[in-house]
Amino acid sequence: MPTIQEDSLFFIPVGELCNRSVVTCPPDIGLVEMSRRMKTLNVSGIVVVNNEEPIGIVSIRDLRDLIADSVNDIQSLSVRDIMKTNLITIGSSEQFFKAVFLMAKHTIHHLVVLDQNRHLSGILSVSDLLRIQTKSPLYLVQEIESATTLDQLCQIGKKRTGLLQYAVKTNADTRSMIQLIALFNDAFTERLIHILDIEHGVRLPRRAAYLALGSEGRCEQALRTDQDSAIIYSDDATEEELSEIRRFADHIVTALEQVGIPLCPGNMMASNPDWCHSISEWKTLIAQWIGNPTSEHTVYFGVFQDLRVLHGELFFEEELRTHICDCTRHNPIFFPGMALNIIRFKPPIGMFGRLRVATRGAARGTLDLKKGGIFTLTRGIGLLALEAGIMGGTTWDKLEQLQHRNIFSDHDLETLKEAFTFLIKLRLEIQLSAIAFGKEPSDLIDPLLLPDKTRNLLRTAFQGVTLLNSLLSCRYQLDIMAR
Repeated sequence: MPTIQEDSLFFIPVGELCNRSVVTCPPDIGLVEMSRRMKTLNVSGIVVVNNEEPIGIVSIRDLRDLIADSVNDIQSLSVRDIMKTNLITIGSSEQFFKAVFLMAKHTIHHLVVLDQNRHLSGILSVSDLLRIQTKSPLYLVQEIESATTLDQLCQIGKKRTGLLQYAVKTNADTRSMIQLIALFNDAFTERLIHILDIEHGVRLPRRAAYLALGSEGRCEQALRTDQDSAIIYSDDATEEELSEIRRFADHIVTALEQVGIPLCPGNMMASNPDWCHSISEWKTLIAQWIGNPTSEHTVYFGVFQDLRVLHGELFFEEELRTHICDCTRHNPIFFPGMALNIIRFKPPIGMFGRLRVATRGAARGTLDLKKGGIFTLTRGIGLLALEAGIMGGTTWDKLEQLQHRNIFSDHDLETLKEAFTFLIKLRLEIQLSAIAFGKEPSDLIDPLLLPDKTRNLLRTAFQGVTLLNSLLSCRYQLDIMAR
């Protein structure tokens, strides 16, 4: 195995770090025999395997707890009797920083690594993590998990820039950096919810869920991100539960603002009664948006489409997604209506590839990366994916799944992927640069300040946006609709 620099370690596949053979055992051997195997091979954990598939794990801590509980018949127990079956696993192609977040989040000492066939590939332990010094900003996840006040979370949130600067320093690819931000933000919000519960007695009742929407729902947040959220709950929620839900919604929106997450200018947040409904109410509302795709409805649906349960009952996520797919399938006017709204956002590029900038106002001399390209790509690709029955995941995930459906040529899909990746990367870079100079990060950029090579790549990216608009126009016959 080649030498890996410490700075780049977090951005390589987990499989490249699993260079130790995994000690395994079948589920029906006795505990004494299993313990002898662990002692002989000097390991602190053993993976229980059945037909090449890992089904459980036993650690030294499990044996310690068993003895402490004064079990007298250890001789008669098998591995199956004490193994932990709710395995936390990670794919060998996932990057190492995700393993760090998983182990911190679940407070576990071992992480089972699976290959593409879901067979056991390796195992990561806490000792593997300790090889990385805490100078990496990824140690922030440990600070998050130990935070006990909102003030502490606020201070941790301010360190997020260092997390991105570290990623840039290590030449991490753009997709990895975005995934890193998403993992950090999820851990941050989950800890905030925990603090609201423990310190303030504010909690979401059972049979309810807090939804992340928009870019957070897609796990594609940049540095500057507003709150987009919603609440869903069971149809038979009691008055007491509804009161708890409203209290939770108000507190989480306020608390997120307090720790540095801005409010949504459009008030598409859980604290707004229009974004807090029962499952039946949400289904009715979604059906209205889809059945009558007005300009307002397309905006609401565009944000809601990328829903993801961040806290609470996970089954709501699948139920809503299934309902959305069913509704869109039975409303043929929906897709052209959505596409027509998307292509209104033209990329700022003119004849011969000339970049067009704003000529008046505070944005004079700049162009908007989000409005000029990122919005069209995320919404357009999301719409095409939805038509194919694909929901959830990042824009990259959707492009990869569309590639398998043969809807467009591989060349066109690769052009869209390159355009999206470049625009996301450039936005991160300009936002980090703004922060370094003590300025507020934004999506505006002055193309004259860019190196020639970057400016040419920006033109190419906007040409990719133009390609998507053309694909949408052709697929949904938008020229005919506009007449």
